[in-house]
Amino acid sequence: MQTENFSRFIRDAAHPCAMAKSALSLGNIQFGELGALGSDEAAEANCRALYRSLEVAPQTGYWSFVAQFPADRIDSEEAFEARLWTHLQRMHDFDAWSHDWDSTVSSDPADAKFSFSIGGRAWYVIGLHPQASRVARRLDQVALVFNPHGQFDDLRVRGKYTTVRDQIRNRDQRLQGSVNPMLADHGQASEARQYSGRAVETDWRCPFQSAH
Repeated sequence: MQTENFSRFIRDAAHPCAMAKSALSLGNIQFGELGALGSDEAAEANCRALYRSLEVAPQTGYWSFVAQFPADRIDSEEAFEARLWTHLQRMHDFDAWSHDWDSTVSSDPADAKFSFSIGGRAWYVIGLHPQASRVARRLDQVALVFNPHGQFDDLRVRGKYTTVRDQIRNRDQRLQGSVNPMLADHGQASEARQYSGRAVETDWRCPFQSAH
């Protein structure tokens, strides 16, 4: 099963994300198997799945929604990046009819305070696929992980953000052998540069356009 593949991927001792490991151990990762990444049908289904996930989200602890695209085949990081942004654009086009953008973040992907928003809530998106250059993103299937942005804000309020962040980055460096050049805290650089996992160019421009 695709869900079992993802669970093994996160449980691997070398995987750097402590938050994902915690969410998995608590049973707080929700899964949805969708159609083709970037299709209108999959984008709408992804939105509806996130709406449902917000209704049943745990009150405490880390949690995530994982959108899986098991039938998709990706040939390169560039191809994945293009389809990821097509998918997020179509999700937004559907969502914008019924929901405003989360007012705590920017809808401009060039803004350092940008974060993707669905259902009126901000999400940090992590793209996973077999062709990823970063080992921590190299899953044997195509998937998008949607992490509610409020979790990071909560860590800051509790004074734990820096500790958790540094732990994850240090583990990722040990796994990869190099620092991820795309990493930056929210407000330092647009997190849109991080979603696909590719080391984007300095002059890279996000293709996403918000209706808000």
